[in-house]
Amino acid sequence: MLVASNRGPVSYEVGEDGSLHAKRGGGGLVSGLSAIGPDAGALWVCSALTDGDREAVARGVGEEGVRMLPVPADVHADAYNGIANSVLWFVHHMLYQTPLEPVFDAEFRRQWAAYETYNRAFAQALAQEAAQGAAVLVQDYHLCLVPGMLRELRPDLRIGHFSHTPWAPVDYFGLLPDDIRAQLLTGMLGADRLGFLTRRWADAFSACCTEFAGGTGKTRVGVHGLGADGEFLLERSHRPDVDERMAALREEIGAAPDGGARRTIVRVDRTELSKNIVRGLLAYRQLLDDHPEWRERVVHVAFAYPSRQDLAVYRDYMADVQRLTQEINSAYGTPGWTPVLLNLKDDFARSLAAYRLADVALVNPIRDGMNLVAKEVPVVSDEGCALVLSREAGAYGELRDDAIVVNPYDVLETARALHEGLTMDPRERAERTGRLSAAATALPPARWFLDQLNALREPHPN
Repeated sequence: MLVASNRGPVSYEVGEDGSLHAKRGGGGLVSGLSAIGPDAGALWVCSALTDGDREAVARGVGEEGVRMLPVPADVHADAYNGIANSVLWFVHHMLYQTPLEPVFDAEFRRQWAAYETYNRAFAQALAQEAAQGAAVLVQDYHLCLVPGMLRELRPDLRIGHFSHTPWAPVDYFGLLPDDIRAQLLTGMLGADRLGFLTRRWADAFSACCTEFAGGTGKTRVGVHGLGADGEFLLERSHRPDVDERMAALREEIGAAPDGGARRTIVRVDRTELSKNIVRGLLAYRQLLDDHPEWRERVVHVAFAYPSRQDLAVYRDYMADVQRLTQEINSAYGTPGWTPVLLNLKDDFARSLAAYRLADVALVNPIRDGMNLVAKEVPVVSDEGCALVLSREAGAYGELRDDAIVVNPYDVLETARALHEGLTMDPRERAERTGRLSAAATALPPARWFLDQLNALREPHPN
């Protein structure tokens, strides 16, 4: 079997002495692939993303079971940033300011040609590497054209594609030019089976096919809601480095004026437009206005890790997050109390420490394929944590019964939800956390991956 994704399970750095150093990746895909065992003859095809990766390919250095494709850096930039992250991501997350964007001009067409080239490089590599009748699992919006291209080259293969993002509703998908829309759907429908994180996203894809492609044909559509890896998270969150960061966080948070522990509202996100960090900060400010009794008694711990900083709109968004944080701290802070603790440096151990300490977890995306943070916090929480959850997160379908659900655009409602979470009875909070944890770990990464593989291998019904 083969897996294809933009980012692979390993990356390389070039040392000062010219030596190459490999760094293993993490995430659900890496965990999932490990579930099939080292003797399965699996191959992971990915892109050489960094200078170190490209140098490794040039020197013939590589990890067993991984093939990196040396796509030219300019082609990758146009395909990845120009199309995948600036068009497809925006369409599926409904992020466009439509009075001004999108603009499908000659520059867009130039970048689309790079997206085609990028996808073709993957299709050709997979066709070259795959044994007769092999299973191929293609990942995400970066590689939507691969199934169709690969089907033409190797009709014998069992081809699957999994979307880790939402899928746009018909009207929004219709923003794309007619021929581009057709290419995307034809590319996806080259697969034997397509996987989505929720029924909502699967139904949206099927509706687009009905509207623009006459249906899904022989392609099967399935749902696999990726869960948290509970066993790993519990073990990892109790290592010494996490304990050290918990102690540092407690010191930063400080004590309430009466000497008791301050309450914490925690969020951990990439600084991604869809994560809705700015409205979360506005809701926190509203909480302090509506309930002055929380001043000096609560801290908003906000970890907003950099994302796509080579795109101007993302740099601007991070600047907005920083500006609003400074405004809140300036307006409400006291010598002994910093209302918002914002940190922009990615640190997994510190994130786990925040999970353990959280009284309330704020997960309020405007649109999200799943959102694993919503699933991870209840698993790791020490004392139980109230979850304030957007109804637009993919995780909503599984967690809504025990979360405090909000409209992500409604700042006043989100502020009320934060207050409800902070005042929730500890016993109720602990009971809800237990149920959330059980739901969150129902389909851990290894099972999620194997379920897709087994479904792909099932005979197609006549």
